[in-house]
Amino acid sequence: MTAAPHYAIVVPAWNEEAIIGQTVGQLRTIAENLGRPYELVVVDDASSDRTAEIATAAGARVVRVEKRQIAAVRNAGARATTAPSLVFCDADTWIPETVLRHALLELDRGAVGGGARVAFDGKGHAFAEAFFEAFKVLWYSQELAAGCFVFARRDAFEAVGGFDEQWFAGEEYWLSKALKERGRFAFLREEVVSSARKQRSGAGARMMFTLMGLTVLFAFGRTKPLQSRQKLGFWYDGKREGKPIDLG
Repeated sequence: MTAAPHYAIVVPAWNEEAIIGQTVGQLRTIAENLGRPYELVVVDDASSDRTAEIATAAGARVVRVEKRQIAAVRNAGARATTAPSLVFCDADTWIPETVLRHALLELDRGAVGGGARVAFDGKGHAFAEAFFEAFKVLWYSQELAAGCFVFARRDAFEAVGGFDEQWFAGEEYWLSKALKERGRFAFLREEVVSSARKQRSGAGARMMFTLMGLTVLFAFGRTKPLQSRQKLGFWYDGKREGKPIDLG
């Protein structure tokens, strides 16, 4: 009889054939090394490429949705699993084994959820690099989870309604805030590695100025742009580097 999973890893993916095999393979390796029963689900969000086929071949269970909205896709992945602990990892993010181990230990010790620091795989546009370094200082000072890596107890996650689906970006901010109101939120000092492919896609400067504008608006309570897919094109237009994460 197969043991019930202790935790589920949820990976949202849209047209990620270039990278999903690497991500699923790496997640399976570290999960197997930890020795706890787990689920690994890739939520294929309306992909038109071989994302689902490659993810299945790499060992993930694939759930198909038609959302094109990141919060809704992550929530769909959570609903497709049964484990009492949830780990959300983006398709372009590499999770060191120590990070997964410590995340699960924090949940064992009573944390309601948490996140980790984020590094990028190599350099992007110089302006974008400077912006992200400054932004990380602000984000880390609040000890909030980045969207590329979030973990939570299922009961706490469901109690706050999961990711708020009115947001097309920044949904991890509100989830982190909501979870913090329910208990201890663990912010790991170790880093996950996320791809800088958006910065290297040729839109680095445009992306930086858009993010700067959104940050200023957010600081003054103007959050409406984060509720529009059209105003967040650099996240939703599919323009990105078509290669695996660079861990060199």
